[in-house]
Amino acid sequence: MFRSISRRDFTIGSAFGLGATLLPRHVSGQSLAGPGQTPTVDALSIKVVMDSNHDIFIRAPTPAAVKVKRTPGVADYRKTLHNQWGLSLAVESKAGADTRRILVDFGYTPEALLANMDMLGVDPAKFEALVLSHGHFDHYGGLVGFLQKHRAVMRPDVTLYAGGEDNFCQRHRRTGQPGHFSEFGVLDRRELAASRVNVVMCEKPTLVGGHAFTSGRIRRTGMEKVLPNTVVEFGIKDGVGCNASHFTEQERAGNMKHDEHIHEHATCYNLKDRGLVVITSCGHAGIVNTIRTAMEAAGASKLHALVGGFHLAVAPDDYLKQSVAELKSFNPDVVIPMHCSGTNFIAEMQRQMPDRLALSTTGSEFTLGA
Repeated sequence: MFRSISRRDFTIGSAFGLGATLLPRHVSGQSLAGPGQTPTVDALSIKVVMDSNHDIFIRAPTPAAVKVKRTPGVADYRKTLHNQWGLSLAVESKAGADTRRILVDFGYTPEALLANMDMLGVDPAKFEALVLSHGHFDHYGGLVGFLQKHRAVMRPDVTLYAGGEDNFCQRHRRTGQPGHFSEFGVLDRRELAASRVNVVMCEKPTLVGGHAFTSGRIRRTGMEKVLPNTVVEFGIKDGVGCNASHFTEQERAGNMKHDEHIHEHATCYNLKDRGLVVITSCGHAGIVNTIRTAMEAAGASKLHALVGGFHLAVAPDDYLKQSVAELKSFNPDVVIPMHCSGTNFIAEMQRQMPDRLALSTTGSEFTLGA
């Protein structure tokens, strides 16, 4: 098991309730210079380190725009890939002779994440950057244990790109909400500080690892809304949580409120001659809102691929049909649903865009581009 840092390890001071030296080092990221200024990559490989299922018999047609490699197994028959409610993606991009690697999200527990990384041959020493999509435990749960295990072999300046202060808020189970079997926790910045990890807040579109960029704060402009999930608490309690002064009076009205995931962000790539690849780990703000925000940030006119969790498993039928119809209007070449997207989303894709759908499972590797 991985050691959690106890409260007695710290001296309490400052308005945060923390000594300044006990906070992770917040650094400024490189913002996009403007639309049309995103890096271009030749090829992109997305390895599914953690998803909610592993189907060794998965068979499905695959769009011509993507190559899929299914993991046949490991040499030691006593080991198998782990599946948990959560997501973690190891992404490798190539631009000419330059190769960059990032890890997007960290699954639910470090034990499962680390075991899968080992079986899939994912080398932590090669990551240029880490990305946290949002503040749900099924996306950051493996982070601290991963750092405790591998920080010594990673780059000295390794940086975590988080969407904003909202990623560090305390989240709670929504009473009566299907699918929430426990509290959803809080990411303790003291544990990041102990692992010597820099943090960049990406409220604006920001470059990641030289090849990728984040969407920045996702604008809510269309029919989509944040479907019921957790409730969020703004403020610091027992030394952890989010600084309420970062939010507007309207955003923090009430101590506990419906979670709008104010600072959730997507990870994006501009793929040469193909268009934009958008990775939305949960898409609470809506997949269409996310795509629009990313395309505006990049100055892109073409969506090549949408990948990740789309949070439509809980969507009413009419909302789901409209969401897929609006997604279809972007004419994506590939759609790869994972995690919280839902079998209902897959069924609707099979009705509206069957030739664009690629199915995922833990251990799959998707290659886009040359």
